[in-house]
Amino acid sequence: MKNHRILVCPLNWGIGHASRCVPIIKSLQDEGAEVIIAAEGRPLEFLKQEFPELETIVFKGYTPRYPHTGSMAWKMFWSMFPLLIGIWTEHWRVRKIVKINKIDAIISDNRFGLWRWKTPSAYITHQLMIKAPWHLKLAEPFLFLFHRFFVHRFDRCWVPDQAGEENLSGDLSHLYPVPAHVEFIGPLSRFETIKANTTSDNLILALVSGPEPQRSIFEKLLRKQLSELDQPSVLVAGIPEESTVETINNLTVYSHLQSTELLPFIQKAAFVICRSGYSTLMDLAALNKKAVFIPTPGQTEQEYLAEFHEKNGACLRYSQKNFDVNKALVEIEKVKPLTVYYNPKQLHAVVRNFLRSLE
Repeated sequence: MKNHRILVCPLNWGIGHASRCVPIIKSLQDEGAEVIIAAEGRPLEFLKQEFPELETIVFKGYTPRYPHTGSMAWKMFWSMFPLLIGIWTEHWRVRKIVKINKIDAIISDNRFGLWRWKTPSAYITHQLMIKAPWHLKLAEPFLFLFHRFFVHRFDRCWVPDQAGEENLSGDLSHLYPVPAHVEFIGPLSRFETIKANTTSDNLILALVSGPEPQRSIFEKLLRKQLSELDQPSVLVAGIPEESTVETINNLTVYSHLQSTELLPFIQKAAFVICRSGYSTLMDLAALNKKAVFIPTPGQTEQEYLAEFHEKNGACLRYSQKNFDVNKALVEIEKVKPLTVYYNPKQLHAVVRNFLRSLE
């Protein structure tokens, strides 16, 4: 089989979209494909550290920002026109990248514009429908059709979840009938099939992620509360472009840890405090860890996922405004670990089939 050149492009929305591309890139490499990473900002820095041997391209796209206060939904509504311009711009830019770099196929993680009629493409998303806040529920059908329009521009749509009732994404990928070209590829984790085998009764791990300014707001909140505890805790700030370590009382703060460095801390943690982003959720489920979810304010997807898994008894859920780590320490005892049926062969079969279709 030919060593196909595959362009992998994650969305610049925190590093979650980049982290879930890790097992896909590894699977492509296992099948002999030549991977080229096209990204920007922190996702690019993250993937360059995970795969220092791979060719990279700085590929700017539309980068949303959260408001300091107020509704993210209204922020996105008023950003719709710039969003459409950004989608159109990256669509034409990817045509040039494909031609110059002799790309055989494109894999886009939630970047709407990265399709090309003459180049096979796959689109990765865990939310075939987009949740709207309660006061904008009437907009959900429009958002569904808006997203569906772009999903159909790609040859394949890969959903990182299981198709049945035992799933992680709930309504986001299971509420409506799926298009014919959708493939459920199983949950993705950069930690693959490694299971937690050691647990510390008192180590607390906090993972900070997401776009600014909410990433910095979240980090400041956790720094204050964790540094006041008598027990050891570790905070990973989600800044891959930096490499610093700081100690504040019993709290150790790392600006960033590569996957191999982060894994032992997750394994040893009694529980993990983090956003309820889907990529983080998949990682914790693959490692059977207890989670305390603090959704990014105004991000309906994270709010839904935290509520969905709280109802199943698989996490604690707090608002950022009302989070109290001391309360979480007491309530975490009643929570069961996140878990998922994780089968890497499912992903490998999908990737192998995709590459064979390029012959």
